[in-house]
Amino acid sequence: MARALQNVTKGACDTGNVDAKVEKQDKLIGGSKGLAWLLIIGGIVGWAGAFALTLERLHVAANPDATLSCDIASFISCKSVMLSDQATLFGFPNPLIGLAAFFAPVVVGFAILARAKFAAWFWQLFALGNFLGFVFVLWLFDQAVFSIGALCPYCMVSWTGMIPMFWAVFLHGTREGFIPVPIKMTNFFVAAYDWAWVFTAVTFLIFIVTIALKFWTLWEDLFRSL
Repeated sequence: MARALQNVTKGACDTGNVDAKVEKQDKLIGGSKGLAWLLIIGGIVGWAGAFALTLERLHVAANPDATLSCDIASFISCKSVMLSDQATLFGFPNPLIGLAAFFAPVVVGFAILARAKFAAWFWQLFALGNFLGFVFVLWLFDQAVFSIGALCPYCMVSWTGMIPMFWAVFLHGTREGFIPVPIKMTNFFVAAYDWAWVFTAVTFLIFIVTIALKFWTLWEDLFRSL
């Protein structure tokens, strides 16, 4: 009886171990169902675009003179983009990157639905991957519009999946604290997560306006020919 009482007293007073366990639990960060579904859908959309573009790339490799399903006009053409130097930035076709990378958000999304939580370092690496993907999209957009002078429909499908995922993960990170922000901006970023769709919409709007202005005369010719 005395030993049991001693163990109870020791357990109650052993606040160091309790605090350590609580601190360890606090390091695990989860996500909302909304974030989970966005990652799943965004990953699937991005992967579908990369997969379709990979199939078309194989089609061109087999028949260089082939007309692809995404070759709609002189400035809306997967073929024009995939045969450019920018299409093999790392020495192999860019869509292969998407085929591998877009699996990650789908897996993380399903894990969140299963109530999984991750350490801050995992979220930081995941956020870094999303950031690099977003930067890659910006670079591809710049090259397609201003250097190549053609739009790749299947590429834009992948962009559509990548952009909302970036903003959602970034703002989730600033709210949960695994992405550091200035103390004075903390309240802004905490509230900004609920408005991630606005950041996404603004990004899409910039893309659309830029494309419309850059190819204005070509759009006019295309609509007249319809």
